[in-house]
Amino acid sequence: MPAITVQNILALPRIPRPDGAVLAQRPVRSVTTAPSGFEGEGFPVRRAFAGVGMRELDPFVHMDQMGEVEYAPGEAKGTPWHPHRGFETVTYMIDGIFEHADSNGGGGVITNGDTQWMTAGSGILHIEAPPEHLVVSGGLFHGIQLWVNLPSANKWNPPRYQGIEGREAVLLASEDGGALVRLIAGEVAGHTGPGSTFTPITMIHATVNAGAELTLPWRPDFNALVYVLAGRGTVGTAGRPVHTGQLAVLGAGDLLTVGAAQRQDSRTPDLEVLILGGQPIGEPVAHYGPFVMNTEAELRQAIEDYQAGRLGVIPAEHLPHHTPGGEPGRGDGNDRG
Repeated sequence: MPAITVQNILALPRIPRPDGAVLAQRPVRSVTTAPSGFEGEGFPVRRAFAGVGMRELDPFVHMDQMGEVEYAPGEAKGTPWHPHRGFETVTYMIDGIFEHADSNGGGGVITNGDTQWMTAGSGILHIEAPPEHLVVSGGLFHGIQLWVNLPSANKWNPPRYQGIEGREAVLLASEDGGALVRLIAGEVAGHTGPGSTFTPITMIHATVNAGAELTLPWRPDFNALVYVLAGRGTVGTAGRPVHTGQLAVLGAGDLLTVGAAQRQDSRTPDLEVLILGGQPIGEPVAHYGPFVMNTEAELRQAIEDYQAGRLGVIPAEHLPHHTPGGEPGRGDGNDRG
């Protein structure tokens, strides 16, 4: 799990350990285990938020851990062209390569540690797929796709795309150097990540060495979620056990603490966690397939607009030479990618 790392973690800016005697630790409210499934053309995913209520997740809507999977030659898969409206998709690539293109002209290649941030807003079509050379050769594939809701006032904003290279993430160390913190979006301990968001959030990928502990100051008006990408450890000062594929939802407070188990398996020497928080929007959520709106009427309008071709057109360079039995510019509309 390379993402972005450093040779000398002690050379990084440190996150001072907050004073737990003054600031309140966030308790663990629940721990759930993500069920496995398949997405797009058949790549394996863990549904990270399954079984967790929308009020606990707000402003987040959905998250898939894609892989970790070692593809044999010819096996790598992606998603077909499909629409989105009303939210932002965040794709964070830990291992492997994905190519993105959309009907708004955005796109590019994301690889180890890169993030693509696509604001669907009023509507967009996009596709994500492994490059041809990865399909031919096979290889490791592991990433995250997160859906961040938009307030009703921003659901009709024009679409936009941000490509965040791994080297742009803000790299920090815990006070004792036992944890590497990659700040992708938001703010922690006076440091700000490169991701630009409509909805205030913080997104962190942290690697916690075996036996080490990471305590972060956390905005009290944000929710707090800790998802275990790999390894074993604990969340909260009470030491609630967690392992790969589990999501911890934390309660109110000013601090959150994650600890790595002293003994990890040989394939996963450290605890790898995605730490998320955001300012709850507090609005009704109507969610169907690739659309996240506020009302059922808006969902019906999104489906009608997609069927009428009003959510965008596939760029000519991405169209097949002919589409027998189908129409260019349409996907099946069911993908979450």
